[in-house]
Amino acid sequence: MTRTIDLADPATFATHDLTNFWQRLRDEEPIYWNPPTGGRRGFWVLSRHADILEVYRDDINFTSERGNVLVTLLAGGDAGAGRMLAVTDGPRHAELRKLLLRALGPRVLGPVCSAVRTNTRQMIGEAAASGECDFATDVASRIPMITISNLLGVPEADRAALLKMTKTALSADDESVSETESEVARSEILLYFQDLVEFRRKKPGEDVVSMLVNSSIDGVPLSDDDVVLNCYSLIIGGDETSRLTMIDSIYTLAANPEQWMRLKGGRCDIDKAVDEVLRWASPSMHFGRTAVRETDIHGEWIRVDDIVTLWHASGNRDERAFSQPEVFDLGRAPNRHLSFGHGPHYCIGSYLAKVEISELLMALRDLTRGFEIIGEPQRIRSNLLTGFSTMPVRFVSA
Repeated sequence: MTRTIDLADPATFATHDLTNFWQRLRDEEPIYWNPPTGGRRGFWVLSRHADILEVYRDDINFTSERGNVLVTLLAGGDAGAGRMLAVTDGPRHAELRKLLLRALGPRVLGPVCSAVRTNTRQMIGEAAASGECDFATDVASRIPMITISNLLGVPEADRAALLKMTKTALSADDESVSETESEVARSEILLYFQDLVEFRRKKPGEDVVSMLVNSSIDGVPLSDDDVVLNCYSLIIGGDETSRLTMIDSIYTLAANPEQWMRLKGGRCDIDKAVDEVLRWASPSMHFGRTAVRETDIHGEWIRVDDIVTLWHASGNRDERAFSQPEVFDLGRAPNRHLSFGHGPHYCIGSYLAKVEISELLMALRDLTRGFEIIGEPQRIRSNLLTGFSTMPVRFVSA
């Protein structure tokens, strides 16, 4: 069975339910070789929660600097290596992380979180009053993009175009979008931020771009490329995870009315509910590493330069880590989900993402009596991200 599944092909995730595939790998082949296909090189696949954690922690045998997702790992590397936080290791990663956490840590995000609350409640209120909407485009696409754009100082007039670019860069709403178009979108985002960086060097403001252009590491100012690449990472990461998780939360709550009533009745802790929504959605299906030393995993010899992929989509359903993982349980505790990664590269935007999702859940609880899916939602097409690009919903006002 496994030989018919190619995890590098976006079509695999659009046309297969991989539940049984992941179950079999976890039970029988916890280190699995995805063979070369379609001119792409092969790579190792880890499916168990504990194994994924182990590689995330291991910065001796594995590196992020040759890419951290299949699209760059299979292309032979990432142009941002050593400059963009996600694909930088060692001391420079630590210093760059400190810089970015100045803008994304809980202590400095108070006003941002207040704005998230206001915007979310306004949008849910409007959606509930109108009765029907496409939740994916009318609500979930707007909240994270408004938030991260405010942080980065992106003008309102540019946000719709930037959202379209981010959607195309790592996924597609349908198979008509080619890899070439995705590459063009990634380049357009970089060019956009190059212009914004040049503008902020001349006219700084109270935003993350302005902070970065005036920052140094070991006395050396960040270059334009350093700033642009990390803005790219922030806009992609700040939009995709939250947006797809929000869309999935509506879909999953509609399919689990007993859990919706639990939320509606205030019978679950919001923080626990947020973690369960993140575990269930697993919006980033994988991240990856490259071996820099030979090492052994479950008896398989991993050679230097081998790609090892870490599949949250499987690890977040691992019976070894979660009791009844196929049950959606808003009160789940403990909940060591992998949706933000782990270790040195744990997502720096995790706090803000949790705020966005919690505000959504509370707005749904407070401002609606319920909702139902009224049409067939459309899945995105990607080997990295999972979720929906459309979600037609009918609301019942509170």
